[in-house]
Amino acid sequence: MTNDLKDSELLDSPGGGAAVERAAVEGSGAGPETKRARAGGNPAGDKQAAGNADALSATKESLEDYTLRFAPRSYRKWSAGVVATSALGGIAYLADFSIGANIGIAYGTVNAILGIVVAAVIIFATGFPLAYYAARYNIDLDLITRGSGFGYYGSVVTNVIFATFTFIFFALEGSIMAQGLELGLGIPQWLGYAASTVIIIPLVIYGMNTLAKLQVWTTPLWLLLMVVPVGYLLVSHPGSIDDFFAYTGNSGGGGTNLASVMLAAGVCLSLMAQIAEQIDYLRFMPPKTADNKGAWWRAVILAGPGWVLFGAVKQIVGMFIAVYLIAKLDPAASATANEPVHQFLGVYEEMMPAWLAMSLAVVLVVISQIKINVTNAYSGSLAWTNSFTRVTKTYPGRMVFVAVNLLIALVLMEANMFDFLNTILGFYANCAMAWVVTVASDIAINKYLLKISPKTPEFRRGMLHAVNPVGFVSMLVSAGVSIAVFFGAFGSGIQPYSPIFAVGLALVLPPVLAVLTKGKYYLRRTDDGIDLPMFDADGNPSDAKLLCHVTGIEFERPDMVRSAQDGPDGEPQYVSSLALSTDKTGELVLPAQLPLPGQPLRPGQHLLPGQPLLPAKPRG
Repeated sequence: MTNDLKDSELLDSPGGGAAVERAAVEGSGAGPETKRARAGGNPAGDKQAAGNADALSATKESLEDYTLRFAPRSYRKWSAGVVATSALGGIAYLADFSIGANIGIAYGTVNAILGIVVAAVIIFATGFPLAYYAARYNIDLDLITRGSGFGYYGSVVTNVIFATFTFIFFALEGSIMAQGLELGLGIPQWLGYAASTVIIIPLVIYGMNTLAKLQVWTTPLWLLLMVVPVGYLLVSHPGSIDDFFAYTGNSGGGGTNLASVMLAAGVCLSLMAQIAEQIDYLRFMPPKTADNKGAWWRAVILAGPGWVLFGAVKQIVGMFIAVYLIAKLDPAASATANEPVHQFLGVYEEMMPAWLAMSLAVVLVVISQIKINVTNAYSGSLAWTNSFTRVTKTYPGRMVFVAVNLLIALVLMEANMFDFLNTILGFYANCAMAWVVTVASDIAINKYLLKISPKTPEFRRGMLHAVNPVGFVSMLVSAGVSIAVFFGAFGSGIQPYSPIFAVGLALVLPPVLAVLTKGKYYLRRTDDGIDLPMFDADGNPSDAKLLCHVTGIEFERPDMVRSAQDGPDGEPQYVSSLALSTDKTGELVLPAQLPLPGQPLRPGQHLLPGQPLLPAKPRG
């Protein structure tokens, strides 16, 4: 019986939630002890049965988005091109135009462009290893972070950082849409904020299937509305290019200023966490084979770190339009030149009648806002759900956190965050850089150069230590120091250079701490108790299926661990990472491994007495 069929029979049976609870106790391999405990009111039994019900609830909802776990091959039915198109559809946001306009007006064209380039290079370089791991091993950035120096619980704090990114940029895009609705339809901004929030909820319920269709269908119209006016401006007003490069901004100084460049780069680097949203799509990449490796690599690079190339272009275009509006139309236009709806309206009005220009500007804003904010709401809900479930062992449902994320974003919009955008993004950039660069450093240096960190990513509970100081401490130190620099704790002279501190410390500290700790905090176990290869002949995660004795559902090999709870006749049983994440008692978690007497071990390697290590190394 296929996994999908078992899911349908188990989860869509009459009785809804009651059927799930019955399955948790009666049909999920919970055993007679658990049934008796439920009947007799045994607290431990009640807690385990509740955990089983949580596991089934999480399974039901994650059929569309695989919220807490590895994305199985049986679900990944899209081509590399479709995944890449869907991922790039998520960067349709108009915030880049605002960011480019803001830093251009503040620091001048030359300094702003150099800042954009500095940020793009850093984002591309650090995003590449993360995107590769997500596509190769089909896991999201939280799961990558766990095994890249943070530990099972240590990555909770990075999930909060990412969730913060999603509601900040949801609020930013929602504000842009509200500006468009007010300008075009006369809708008050406070009502526009609410409308831009509510419209997303029905679109984000059904995960990757719906998101992929939405992004593919809307991309052609979005490109048309975006590219044509910019092309028209360049052709019809060639002199605007000279005006653009001569613009010195509010600073009024000519030439290049390193402090201004770094301040501009700091704002752009707030987008570093965008790689996590790209990865939420890239984890659904098909297996890499000899037949598709060219298309596979193109999709990973273009839709992974390559997103920043498109983002940088949009920032420069936003700056260009803002300067054009200020220089050619109205010097007082700087008050609204950083608002994308005014930017495109100003260009459209030179191409067509005012009524049509207004209509197209509003359509562009609404399409862009929907394309990115379904991704923000989706990814934010995954991040909050992962963190909450790991800490509490309770799964309240992803839609609960869709509502939480959107509520926070709505509060930010109503507080008029647009007025202090540069400060918000500059502060947040320090946290985002500390996290992403730490993970990239662990992958590139600790895994591949020093070979201290296990090359194969590990994310399953029981296999990892709770907290690994290598990544966790590195991120806290780099974020703390760079934030202190950002707020002037070490003097105004170095205040603009907080991004250098964030990136530098996050790059250097992980290998230093990995060497000092000898890598012993990476793995709690090296053997998951399953005598099946983790990878196929091409080095892709195996699609062999094993039965989870908690949920009664088959899961693919990379998602499974041997359970600490044997069967009635002493036979081994297996449990999914999903069920382990909701195990309140911890009785399903395997014990830590101990070294054999006198046996030399690699850093981070542990074995049970007399138990062989099962090698499972991917190829390629």
